[in-house]
Amino acid sequence: MAKRIQFSETGGPEVLQYVDYTPQDPAAGEVQVENKAIGINYLDTYIRSGLYAPTQLPSGLGTEAAGVVTKVGAGVSGVKVGDRVVYAQSSLGAYSEYHNVSADRIAHLPNAVSFEQGAASFLKGLTVHYLLRQTYEIQPNEKFLFHAAAGGVGLIASQWSKALGAKLIGTVGSDEKAERAKQAGAWATINYQHEDIAKRVEELTDGERVAVVYDSVGKNTWLDSLNSLKRRGLLVSFGNASGAVTGIDLGILNQKGSLYVTRPSLNGYITTHQELVTASNELFSLIASGAIKVDVDEKQKFPLSEAQRAHEMLQSRATQGSSLLIPGK
Repeated sequence: MAKRIQFSETGGPEVLQYVDYTPQDPAAGEVQVENKAIGINYLDTYIRSGLYAPTQLPSGLGTEAAGVVTKVGAGVSGVKVGDRVVYAQSSLGAYSEYHNVSADRIAHLPNAVSFEQGAASFLKGLTVHYLLRQTYEIQPNEKFLFHAAAGGVGLIASQWSKALGAKLIGTVGSDEKAERAKQAGAWATINYQHEDIAKRVEELTDGERVAVVYDSVGKNTWLDSLNSLKRRGLLVSFGNASGAVTGIDLGILNQKGSLYVTRPSLNGYITTHQELVTASNELFSLIASGAIKVDVDEKQKFPLSEAQRAHEMLQSRATQGSSLLIPGK
């Protein structure tokens, strides 16, 4: 028997249950991973709440973890028992001691990157890769706006931006978070608790505003994001932390300067194993070189059994950077 988190109905953190289960052998094309560290992502709260409803209930939760391969299914090549691996696009169920994952979704974890670093950075790092390198390719010295700069994705984006020689303007909710983002590499920060975001962007860009805004907050920052864009600028809406953006009259894009909006996701950018390898190699090289540091606060490492508490803290905005579930802790 092993342990995992599952839920039988959608709702708040209280629906998460810590239960016994019997791991199944991996099917053809799959490998079984003994998880050593499990990534907690805001996307998980959307699934648990029913915003992105699972296909069936009861359901497991989570898509990201790092660990060691314990079994290999038929037809799998390039991965063997004992390999250190990481994944971020598995079927639901990564909140578990063992998880079966398609071999195409597995990346080898270099020895220079720990299990905790891998699980804390993989989904978020792959997200930053497609945002800054593909959705809109950030250039050296370019100024751009990135919401939630002290969050897990934001801190990696701040560091990656610095490595690219670009100037990330990050929104934050406190002076403490502003300092954290600046230490990570943000060029400037805007505390939305007492600063007008769009007005501050204008000041920081000498009235030009920015060509791209990356927005994972959603409803609460929609207008601020549009108002921060220059003519024909691009709003990259990649999350709904404050709620989904709905009921929009597309005419507003015309009124504010023939703007563009896209709603991307990782699964739209990494669709093949080669795309996964390309993105993960770039991410891991930056981590190994020290350009991206992945440090998880001990207070944000939770036993697998305390997934409820982890979700409560995440949604209360009491966390900074990445959080992890640790099996056996």
